[in-house]
Amino acid sequence: MIRPKTYQFLVGVFAALGSFNYGYDLGVIGGSVASSSFIAQFHPEAKETGAIVALFTGGGFFGAAAAGPIGDWLGRRVAIIIGAIIFCLGGALQVVGQTLAFFYAGRAIGGLGVGVLVMIVPIYQAEIAHPSIRGRVTGLQQLMLGIGAVLATWTVYGTNLHYSTSEQWRIPLGLQIIPAGILGLMILLFPESPRWLIDHGKEREGLRTIAKLHANGNESDPWVHAEYLQIQSAIAQEHELQAKGYVDLFKNPSSLHRLFLVTALQASVQMTGVSAIQYFTPQIYATINIGLEDSLRYQAISNVLSVIAQLCTVLFIDKIGRRWPLIIGNGMNCVCFIIVTAAIASFPNASSSAQNSLGWLFIVINWCYQVSFSFTCGSLSWIIPAEVFDTKTRSKGVSIGVMTSFAFNTMIAQITAPAIKNIGWKYFLLFVVCNFTNSIFFWAFMPETRLLPLEEMDALFSGKSWFVPNMETKRTTDLDARIQEKKVEKEMMAQTI
Repeated sequence: MIRPKTYQFLVGVFAALGSFNYGYDLGVIGGSVASSSFIAQFHPEAKETGAIVALFTGGGFFGAAAAGPIGDWLGRRVAIIIGAIIFCLGGALQVVGQTLAFFYAGRAIGGLGVGVLVMIVPIYQAEIAHPSIRGRVTGLQQLMLGIGAVLATWTVYGTNLHYSTSEQWRIPLGLQIIPAGILGLMILLFPESPRWLIDHGKEREGLRTIAKLHANGNESDPWVHAEYLQIQSAIAQEHELQAKGYVDLFKNPSSLHRLFLVTALQASVQMTGVSAIQYFTPQIYATINIGLEDSLRYQAISNVLSVIAQLCTVLFIDKIGRRWPLIIGNGMNCVCFIIVTAAIASFPNASSSAQNSLGWLFIVINWCYQVSFSFTCGSLSWIIPAEVFDTKTRSKGVSIGVMTSFAFNTMIAQITAPAIKNIGWKYFLLFVVCNFTNSIFFWAFMPETRLLPLEEMDALFSGKSWFVPNMETKRTTDLDARIQEKKVEKEMMAQTI
C-alpha cells in the first residue's frame, strides 16, 4: 500500500505535466526562432522575434484570467483538461504553420492553454497536500518546468545539429503536444480537490477524498477528521460572510494584503531577468561572440543545473521555509547580474585573451545565476501564491498573480531583443536594480508560511501591520490542537469500551 504522502507527491508530479509544457516552451523557442531554417523561411526582424515570444505570454495572460472562474465553477481537474486541449491545438498550429501569421496564431493559442495550466496546477497541488509536504508538492511546478526546459534545449540543440531544413524547429515544437495530451486524457483518474468538493456542497465526497489522500481511505483517522472539520468550518465562515471572490479580494483587508504580496512576487520574478535569458539566449551570447550552436549547448547545461537546484528545493523547502530563501536568492541574483553586466560591458575593448576569460566568466556566472534563481525565486513564485489565499478567493487570487507574471513576461519579451540591439550591456543594469530592491521588499513584507495549514492563513494575514518584523507569529497551529483533541476522544472511547 502506498504511503499517503507518497501518493500525494505522485499526484502532484502528474499534475505538474502542465508546468512541464511551460518550461518546454521557455527552452525551445529561443533556439527555434534562431535556427537557420526558421530565419530562411520567415526572415523575422527583432520586433517580430519579440512578438513570437510575446504572443505566447500574452495568451498566457488571458488563459490565467479565464482559469480563475473556470477552476471555481467546473473544478480543478476540468480546468486542467481544458488547458491541455487548448495547448495541444496551439502546438499543432505552430508545427504545421507555413506563414508567420499562422505561427503567431499557434503561439497565442498555445499560450492561452499554458496560462490555464500554470495557474490551476499549483492550486490543485496545494489543496491535496499535507501541510508538512505542501512546499515539496507545489515546488514540483518549478521542477517540472525546469525538466521541460532541459529536454527542450537539448532537443533543439540536437535538431539544429543534425537537420538543416524546417525539422530544426518543427520537431522540437511538435513534441510538446505529447505531455499535454497525456495530462488531459488521464487527470480524471486522480482525485478532485477536497476543498473544491466541500465548497460545492459535496461534503461526503470531500471527506472520502481527504481520507484517500491522507489515510489510505480510513475516514475515522484523527487527522482526516480534524482536517475535514477545519475545511468545513472555514468554508462555512466564508459563505456566511458572503465572500464574493474578486470583489472580496479588494474589499477584505486580509485578502488585499495577500493579493498585494502575490502580485508583487510574480512581477519581481520576471524582473530578476530570467525570462530575458531564457527567451533570448542566442542573442545575449552573441554579445560576447558565442555562436548559436555553442550558446544552445551552454544554455542546455545551465538548464540541467537549474533542475538540480529545483530538485533541492523540492527536498528542502519545507525545512528551510519560504521567507529567507526568497530574500537571499534575490540578493545572489543581484550579485550575479553585476558580474554579468561588467563582463558584457568590458568585452568589446578587451584583448583577445581577456575576451576569452570574460566569455567563460559570463558563462559560469550565468550558470550560478540559474542555480540561485531556480533554488529560490522560481519555485517560491508558485508555492507561495497557491497557499496564502482562502478557498473562496484562492483560484481568483492566484489567477491575478499569474496574469501579473504573464504581463511582465510579455513586456520583457517585447523589449529585450530591441534593447540588446540598441543599448547593449546597459539593459542588464535594470535587473541589477530589480534584484536588489526585490530582496529588500521581501525582507520587509513577506511573512513565513511554512507548515501553516491553508485554513489558518487568514489569521497570519489579518494583523494590522504589514511590516514583517512587527508581525506576531504562532508556534503551534489550530489544526494541531484539533488533531490532539480527536486523539484524546478516541483514547477515551477505547478506555470506555
